[in-house]
Amino acid sequence: MKVGVLLAGCGVFDGAEIHEATLTLYFLDKEGVEIVCMAPNIPQKEVINHLTGDKMDETRNVLVEAARIARGNIKDINEVSADDIDALIMPGGYGVAKNFSNFLEKGAEADVIPEVKRLLVEMFEKGKPIGAVCISPVIVAAALREAKAKLTIGSDEDVAKAIEAMGQQHLVCPVSEALVDEEHKIVSTPAYMEGKTIKDVAEGIEKLVKEVLRLARK
Repeated sequence: MKVGVLLAGCGVFDGAEIHEATLTLYFLDKEGVEIVCMAPNIPQKEVINHLTGDKMDETRNVLVEAARIARGNIKDINEVSADDIDALIMPGGYGVAKNFSNFLEKGAEADVIPEVKRLLVEMFEKGKPIGAVCISPVIVAAALREAKAKLTIGSDEDVAKAIEAMGQQHLVCPVSEALVDEEHKIVSTPAYMEGKTIKDVAEGIEKLVKEVLRLARK
């Protein structure tokens, strides 16, 4: 079985959340599946100094930065189709919202970048499972507006309202659990939207991985 892991860069404030990405990779590897890391070959929306939180006057590439997490074994998302993988998981991080969409600017009216939307739509139309961690359900909701899927980002009321305004159903979920939409084969977990430490988010991510693989094997 091949599972795609879609990364938004490297670092919680401007890319993929490293703990969430690493835990996703760890639990997938533990299950013995082949992992296909990928990212769009685009500039980051912005670069943040993770020590100070300040914006930096430089440009970085999402694919190049994501390659740090993947140890160089990564594909341009444009080289991957739904026919190449059995499931797709998207770790969170502010970079998901910033680099994959304009959600922070437009909220419920957000658009998803074509590279990411294309693969999400392909996966959905082929009935292949999608796992969304942390803020990533926002991207799923915006890309699949006709799905009317069940999603969770935990209990953040503003983000939950945006997801529902996109036509989806938001359900509150604790960090230790994963919400499964059996009909649409979409699994989500709050991770750092709710959790405080890496041990908190690990439990929900492990459950998400197991549920995504269960759906892929059905």
